[in-house]
Amino acid sequence: MITFPLISGRIQTQNKAFVMGIVNITSDSFYEQSRGGVERAFRLIDEGADILDLGAESTRPGFTEVPVQEEISRLIPVIREIRKKTDIPISIDTRKKPVFEACFNEGADILNDVSSFDFDSSMAEFCGKNNVPVILTHTYPHGRENDPALQNRDLKTLFPELTEYFDKRIALAASFGLNPERVIIDPGIGFGKTFEENVELIKSCGRLCDGKYNVMMALSRKRVIGQLMGDMNADRLQGTIDADMDAVKNGAVFLRVHDVHAHIQALQNL
Repeated sequence: MITFPLISGRIQTQNKAFVMGIVNITSDSFYEQSRGGVERAFRLIDEGADILDLGAESTRPGFTEVPVQEEISRLIPVIREIRKKTDIPISIDTRKKPVFEACFNEGADILNDVSSFDFDSSMAEFCGKNNVPVILTHTYPHGRENDPALQNRDLKTLFPELTEYFDKRIALAASFGLNPERVIIDPGIGFGKTFEENVELIKSCGRLCDGKYNVMMALSRKRVIGQLMGDMNADRLQGTIDADMDAVKNGAVFLRVHDVHAHIQALQNL
């Protein structure tokens, strides 16, 4: 059994990883079937999601930034409808403290900040003082993966770089009181990383930060899955499941996915 602390208690699963279902309250997320709101949220709950991850601003390459009030206006009605019927943990995918604070006040449980406090440094203080569980993502600049100089990069430097990155950001939140036990780290598959770096992170994710923090894998249907399958036009569900199960075997304890039911089945057979 795996457990993880929230503010109001601990969640647990008999599976080898928690499954976080993606609900994109957007019109431009890269996987169209992930878009939706209340209806999609309850469908993922019925499929067995342990956590819902709500986002109202896409972070795909070339995304259009959503104003704070618009982001809030998309998220709050969905949270309220969910909270009328269930206390399932809700993660909010946002880089902006005013957005997360508004959602937190409506019952959201976890911050999923793809910028790891870089976009809005006040987020670290808010989470630290309120001991809010956080998901922090490592990113390289978009387009970096196409730099010819990286094609022969020594992958031995990858894990030390990511460890330094996460340790600094976690130390910032810890300085405001956040318990490191409530930290989840996401290696950022596809965020400016070469194919070789992505593969290495999937194969060895448990090595991140010497195993000090919970690791989340968020690679559902991404470009690297098509590359691994050798067919960029293929449906990427089975490739996603195979890669996610490899990641769980190698240390991941959270999976952020579009296809909840299929992942629950795979975990039960792992």
